[in-house]
Amino acid sequence: MLSAYRPRALVHAAARLSVRAASSSSGPSTKYTAVTHPEDAESLPPTLHRQITRLESCTANTYARPPLIFTSGRGSHLYTAHPSREYLDFSAGIAVNALGHSDTGFIAVMADQVGSLAHASNVYWNEWVGELASLLVGLTRREGGLGYAPDPEYKFFARDSAGHLFTRTYMEPDPAALPAPAPAGAKVFLSNSGTEANEGALKFARKYGKEQWAKRTGRPWEESTKTRFLCFEHAFHGRSMGALSATPNAKYQKPFTPLIPGFDVGKLNDMAAVEMITEDHCGVIVEPIQGEGGIFECDVAWLEAIRKRCDEVGAVLIYDEIQCGLYRTGTLWAHSQYPVSAHPDIVTMAKALGNGYPIGGILVKEHIAETVTVGSHGTTFGGNVLAARLAHYVLTRLSAPSFLDHLALVTSSLSARLAPLPSYFPKIVSGIRGRGAIRGVAFHTPEDAGKLLKMARERGVLFLTAGKDVVRFVPSLNIGLKDVEHAMDVLESCLVLMQDGQA
Repeated sequence: MLSAYRPRALVHAAARLSVRAASSSSGPSTKYTAVTHPEDAESLPPTLHRQITRLESCTANTYARPPLIFTSGRGSHLYTAHPSREYLDFSAGIAVNALGHSDTGFIAVMADQVGSLAHASNVYWNEWVGELASLLVGLTRREGGLGYAPDPEYKFFARDSAGHLFTRTYMEPDPAALPAPAPAGAKVFLSNSGTEANEGALKFARKYGKEQWAKRTGRPWEESTKTRFLCFEHAFHGRSMGALSATPNAKYQKPFTPLIPGFDVGKLNDMAAVEMITEDHCGVIVEPIQGEGGIFECDVAWLEAIRKRCDEVGAVLIYDEIQCGLYRTGTLWAHSQYPVSAHPDIVTMAKALGNGYPIGGILVKEHIAETVTVGSHGTTFGGNVLAARLAHYVLTRLSAPSFLDHLALVTSSLSARLAPLPSYFPKIVSGIRGRGAIRGVAFHTPEDAGKLLKMARERGVLFLTAGKDVVRFVPSLNIGLKDVEHAMDVLESCLVLMQDGQA
């Protein structure tokens, strides 16, 4: 079970929607059975084919792309020029565009910062890295995470998009009137991407494990056997060699073997995996809700057992919240809703943090961060001035109470529309997964997921797949209620066609 803590916005929104959810029994929508955005060669202009051919001639062939070239976006909508079409983006750039496309506030902050200073390297301090780190740590302590129970009255320094200091409790404009900040208890390292965040987290855990082993045994850390990691089936942590080694999928791993040694693979939510964690393990890495692997959610009791075992053997517990974190489940972290006994030592993040501008981060408990000394880790671009200021702006927007009220409203509507699908389509849909704004529809027949993806796209809505048999929904977090309803109408219309054998 999740902890009893839920933001008031979630409770209020759920109550407002309870009547609607109870009355949504009129059957699936059939509004969008007709193809409106055909992709066959005859329907697309020769100019588009020529442009795609030119792009293919000089671009590495690492993606299987449909014949679309998006030229602009606004909110949750994307547009093509040849032919002129509009699409509802229910994928948010793979859970990235939390504020949608072309957000005016985001654009203004970017223009302002580029006009003053965009990059000066990590050889020097820049003010926005510190402000972003302060905001991340402060929000974590207020909302819960990394070993802290939720504390709505926690006061901390931050800086708004205009550069004004404030606390989220009193919003006082005068820095002299603000209370001295409490000890942080955590540190932040900024990178360029989620993959790099995971790569750094693995390095932090291994270095910490070796040093703790050396202190305990009195032997040189170079001789340490505390170097192993435990990861889990269906995980996706990235494509660099370290992160890939923790991503046990033959499709991704096999072409690049041999990988980094020392990774063991357990089954998600299987208590037998707990016993796999030994004195030789320096770290365990897991996604509280697996994104790419199929929207599988970890059982809280299982995570508590993993946490306890990590404490027993001195292993670092890493939560990859790159896709499920940063308010996608309604709270700052997916694990913010868990009891402290199921919290990690390190959280990795990316995606929504930059709203499309590349940035990743590692939030780590202070006693582990102390191990990462000068020269232990670094990055040229990670945490530059522009990235940090944009991320600060995004996080300030996402954490606003009014924003979370809206998010609770649309995710409750999404849940209400997804819930009856297994009963509407029992021969096609096997279940609904996830929570908040990271959801999935699982299919009995794996091929049906890809089939539905194409059908929805031909009706102007962009979904994603996850794993082999799931259609994934990770829309922008400020998506409108009408857009949610439209996406679900298209989804149901496609399922009706599949059920009737017309797909």
